[in-house]
Amino acid sequence: MATPLKKKRKSRRRRLPLKFDLRKAMFALPNLFTLSSVFCGFYAVVLTSQDQSPQQLYRACLAVCFGVFFDMADGRVARLTRTQSAFGVQLDSLADLVTFGVAPALIVFHWGLSEMGLAGALIGFIYVGCGAIRLARFNVLAERTPGTMKYFIGVPIPLAAGVLISLVMFHQRAFDAPVSRTLSIVALVLIVSYLMISNVRYRTFKDLKLTRKSMTLVFTLMVLFAVIWTRIRPTFAVLAFSWGYLTLGLIEEVVFFRRRQHIAAAAPIDDAITSTQDAVQREDSP
Repeated sequence: MATPLKKKRKSRRRRLPLKFDLRKAMFALPNLFTLSSVFCGFYAVVLTSQDQSPQQLYRACLAVCFGVFFDMADGRVARLTRTQSAFGVQLDSLADLVTFGVAPALIVFHWGLSEMGLAGALIGFIYVGCGAIRLARFNVLAERTPGTMKYFIGVPIPLAAGVLISLVMFHQRAFDAPVSRTLSIVALVLIVSYLMISNVRYRTFKDLKLTRKSMTLVFTLMVLFAVIWTRIRPTFAVLAFSWGYLTLGLIEEVVFFRRRQHIAAAAPIDDAITSTQDAVQREDSP
């Protein structure tokens, strides 16, 4: 006969195996990519706080570039695994503020604004503050307009960070000397900060259809990027990509500004005509 002690041991052994829910585990996968982006931003801050030499600033910029990779991957992983959640959206915004807000601001401050002292720190804070406003506005717009967004309202903060970081990387590799044009850096940081909270529209390219023209354009851009990377400088390729996207949005805004202004001005008139027609139909109806 089995003793009570042996029965307890058997019951414990039966309770040990736990069911592994793959669906719940998949929800953690995109969040791990997001936290990896946070680590890249934190590591960039650690590098800039230890030493402000050109080599150290370049490594900090590379850490932010890896953060861009993880930031691009987390959303795609969430869509592929169908694990999008409100928690992931909020976590992604917090991660972007650290990796693409605080870290680039500190890098640019140590690179070309530290000579200004408190004024330089204030300019760096303006960039961080505008990035926080940009992320908060994006979350609100994403809740109001569910689905795929065709345009970003304002420069996305990863792209704004890429504009600043690519310039620092290119300068450190091309010249390897302290920067002396502080006023131009101040102007650049303020312009990028304003573009983040502006109403300038930038294409998301999420609605890009796989046609012959689109595939040809993408292949041409990839070849051009590879040629610049190998023949000139890798840092110049990153600089050309980020600044090209920034310029493309500004050109589209200038070219289509009159058309959008005309549509916005005609919208109240169309609404008034529609409401008048509805009122007439109501009066005529028995």
